[in-house]
Amino acid sequence: MTKYYTRACNFSYNSKKKSKKSNSLTLGNYKNISFDTIELISRKSKKTIKIDNIKKFNNNLKNKILNDLKNIKKKKTFSKFNFSGQPMLMGIINTTPDSFSDGGIFNNNIKAFKRARELLKQGCDIIDIGGESTKPGANTVKEKKEWNRIKGPLKKISKLKAFISIDTRKYFVMKNAYKTKMDMLNDISGLSYDIKTLEFLKKTKLPFVIHHIKKSPKDMQIKPHYRNICLDIYDFFENKLKQIREYGIKHNNIILDPGIGFGKNMKHNITLLKNISLFHSLGYPLLVGTSRKRFIKDISKDNDSEKRYGGTISSCLYLMMQGVQLLRVHDLNEVKQSIKVFKALY
Repeated sequence: MTKYYTRACNFSYNSKKKSKKSNSLTLGNYKNISFDTIELISRKSKKTIKIDNIKKFNNNLKNKILNDLKNIKKKKTFSKFNFSGQPMLMGIINTTPDSFSDGGIFNNNIKAFKRARELLKQGCDIIDIGGESTKPGANTVKEKKEWNRIKGPLKKISKLKAFISIDTRKYFVMKNAYKTKMDMLNDISGLSYDIKTLEFLKKTKLPFVIHHIKKSPKDMQIKPHYRNICLDIYDFFENKLKQIREYGIKHNNIILDPGIGFGKNMKHNITLLKNISLFHSLGYPLLVGTSRKRFIKDISKDNDSEKRYGGTISSCLYLMMQGVQLLRVHDLNEVKQSIKVFKALY
């Protein structure tokens, strides 16, 4: 039996008022983003359909599309956030000596605390703290060493009025961070690295991210291969959601992250970003991190730069117009500024 997927497309955006053309639907919480077309996708075909023409399909296929549209249109929430101020921003604090872009900059208590305070002043919604580099080729850090990198900065940052995400794959780090302050888990392994992770999430009822990765950071960029990058990751999310439900995790404080750069080459990353709206039909908020990543260099070539502001900002604005709810960034002030200016001019 053919499996079909529904992607909202042909978006209309208006920052100042409701963007609602006739015969169009609004995207989730965002009254300023609407669409009047879908792509009906299978592994063998792709068909573009106007919303008005959905009624012409047979009942089974029509019901499938209408159910997907229900997920696309429904208002998304996550913990205390309702995503009314689209998009929200997650600011990065790496307490590592070797992260791909900012390793060694915030790896002590005072520097990390100052950075957290600065991020909050700039309008950061979530602070994401990590103690292990997961760049391509990175070796696994022992759990006690990772926790020792995080615990000092976390203790100081916990005194601020901040929503704190902990970026870790390891139960040992999770349980210790939870004792200090941990509002959500951002596990790049897709909750698969540590067998105790699901039990931890079930017990604590913490919000969390389901993140896609191919293999591990050490070998994820060695000839990554997919049958269909978008549909393979969609199926991964579906299966993972089924797994966590069967495990007994019932809450809906879940965000999906397709993992740009995690086991993907440039073509994979570009295809994912161009088709990111496919994942709205799963019914959960989306988190995407393009900040300073390698694909920007691969595209810009001779125009690459150290911090890749241009590529980061352009990709973030594109994702905003595709209805992505949360962006993970290094240069939060610059991204925030670009969003404000864009909305004022659009």
